[in-house]
Amino acid sequence: MWHSQPWMMLMAILLSSSCLVITRGREGESGLVKTSVFLSPPFYLKPGSVKDKYYFDIPFPRGHIALKNFHAEVIDENQNSVPLHETYLHHWVVGRYFGGEGSIDDADYSKIILVRNSGPCRNLGQYFGLGSETRRTDTWVPDPYGIEVGNPTEIPEGYEERWLLNVHAIDTRGVEDRLGCTECKCDLYNVTADKYGRPLANGYVGGLYCCYDQTHCRVRGGYSGSVRKLYLKYTVKWVDWNPSIVPVKIHIFDVTDTGDHPSHSSTTNSQFSCKTEYKVPPCDSVGEENENCIDYRRTKVVLPHGGDIVYGVAHQHTGGRGSALYGEDGRLLCSSSPRYGNGEESGNEAGYIVGMSSCYPKPGSVSINDGELVTVVSNYSSAQMHTGVMGLFYILVAEPQTQQNALLSWGLAAPWFTELAGSWWVILFAGGIIAAVAAAIFLKRSENGGYQMVSTGLN
Repeated sequence: MWHSQPWMMLMAILLSSSCLVITRGREGESGLVKTSVFLSPPFYLKPGSVKDKYYFDIPFPRGHIALKNFHAEVIDENQNSVPLHETYLHHWVVGRYFGGEGSIDDADYSKIILVRNSGPCRNLGQYFGLGSETRRTDTWVPDPYGIEVGNPTEIPEGYEERWLLNVHAIDTRGVEDRLGCTECKCDLYNVTADKYGRPLANGYVGGLYCCYDQTHCRVRGGYSGSVRKLYLKYTVKWVDWNPSIVPVKIHIFDVTDTGDHPSHSSTTNSQFSCKTEYKVPPCDSVGEENENCIDYRRTKVVLPHGGDIVYGVAHQHTGGRGSALYGEDGRLLCSSSPRYGNGEESGNEAGYIVGMSSCYPKPGSVSINDGELVTVVSNYSSAQMHTGVMGLFYILVAEPQTQQNALLSWGLAAPWFTELAGSWWVILFAGGIIAAVAAAIFLKRSENGGYQMVSTGLN
């Protein structure tokens, strides 16, 4: 048995050595997390105008990494946040693709390979995407998980990984009907055909087909306002990839999905089953009952490959009352509720959804089975009609890991282990001290005859 004094000395040395490298916190404050802030190309808006632009090969972290967080907001040329009641951020989405080495025309889709998420909607292939709620919605991917990108074994020969950004913004300064403009009501835009010149479907009164790029929402007579130079400012956090990170798959569900996709459904068929948007008709009640009217939508979708849900959040528009995801047996998997602003300042604009709550199940506590039929629910107030609303639900799923990978993932769950392992000089220094202490203990034992009397606990 070791003498208590040398043992306590050894523990003190080990703890002091670890403290040289341990600084951990919610966002991996051990120094593993890297952060970069980027600006989109500038876009220009005047009162009532719309920009719906795609930008290819945007600045983005490179290499084999695990994405941990993505945050975005609209700012002006003086770096000031722009409130939603001036510029409504309908949505922004970020997608991943492979572009040819040396190519300069990535806007030609025939020359690039889009890398979509793992969800059933092939027309919702983005990796990230939010709207008015972007400033106050938590998108952090918890440890030990990460969204793996940049793996060189996945990039085809002759290509390189790149990223694209879509920004859809509406300038509502001085407009006749601010909510009508943000809900893209066709009469306010004087639109009867979509951006390709095709006539709108009968009964289509508002939505994305009426507020495309270069359209204009009706402004009050006599109102004039300046042209503004704006940017989407986006912040990316990531860590370098290592075997201890548990990769997660991105799944985006759409309550308008009409497919009820069986596990054998083809991607071609599922491309057309998600309509992205829908109309909420007004209820027939009046007075107080009208205020309690709720439009309840749901759909069922098969998830071919299950796993543990580690994160979830919904995307809704004004009028949204929350969304949820249920398992085949009716158990609640994840829910997300809107937060409405009550002021004028950016991030708290009255009447707008300024944030959506995120769900973070305890690791391993919420699982989906392979081939399970899940139900997506989206609720909206139907006290008045709403057009062009969305009911998307975004989850991250960690598929089952091998035992070896599960053991390795503990390293990121305890960040000190990973960083300590990378700090070879600390290990070498601590090892030398341990050896010295062990030698001292050995010498002490030799002075006492090499052994100590051990009590057996028996009389």
